[in-house]
Amino acid sequence: MSLSQNLKKLRLSHHLSQGEVARQLGISRPAYGFWEKGTAHPKRDNLEKLAKLFQVDVADLTQDSRSDLLSIYDTLNHQRQDKVLAYSKQQQAEQNKENATEPLLHLVPNKVYEKLSAGTGYGYFDDGTYDIAYSDKAYDYDFASWVFGDSMTPEFENGSVALIRQTTFDYDGAVYAVEWDGQTYIKHVYREKDGLRLVSTNPEYPDKFAPFDESPRIIGKIIGHFIPIEKRD
Repeated sequence: MSLSQNLKKLRLSHHLSQGEVARQLGISRPAYGFWEKGTAHPKRDNLEKLAKLFQVDVADLTQDSRSDLLSIYDTLNHQRQDKVLAYSKQQQAEQNKENATEPLLHLVPNKVYEKLSAGTGYGYFDDGTYDIAYSDKAYDYDFASWVFGDSMTPEFENGSVALIRQTTFDYDGAVYAVEWDGQTYIKHVYREKDGLRLVSTNPEYPDKFAPFDESPRIIGKIIGHFIPIEKRD
């Protein structure tokens, strides 16, 4: 199995959620989620933390199909080994040719905060913790945050980055980051007589109502979003 498959298998065997693993490692939940998806890879220090958490060796985490391939190769006679080696060299040459023709992608770093939610809500940037997420172009925004949960799908995918511009309420139905009752939400916002109605895109989530006497606050308008791109060293 691959590293991503190993991580998921071990996490489930320890009855842990992605968020619980992320908290024990001191990273964001989306960052860990990308490891399980295979779109990003943990550095050595995080691999050691994962190995300690799951009570395995680092080699057990990183072992993948390469080991199986080598084991099979060792059982072949010399003639068949030569065929495998020739085919591997051919594949490598084709890959190198493809990579040489691919344009270099200039990635833009974005400082992304952890504590914003499109689900049940989290404290508003209470610890100042942030990640660096890369996009393929520069955006004009005031700050950015991870999107947690699926209450705003398909508009905002879980693990995407929401781009926020600090502003007051503009018009009904726009998507805002709203602070209310110690939590922060990404929702479509409608101003009513006695408060703000927070509406999810996903119909499985009921509306939330934030009365004005509980001092809900518009943090800013969501002006865009992107799915992070893995930066390859």
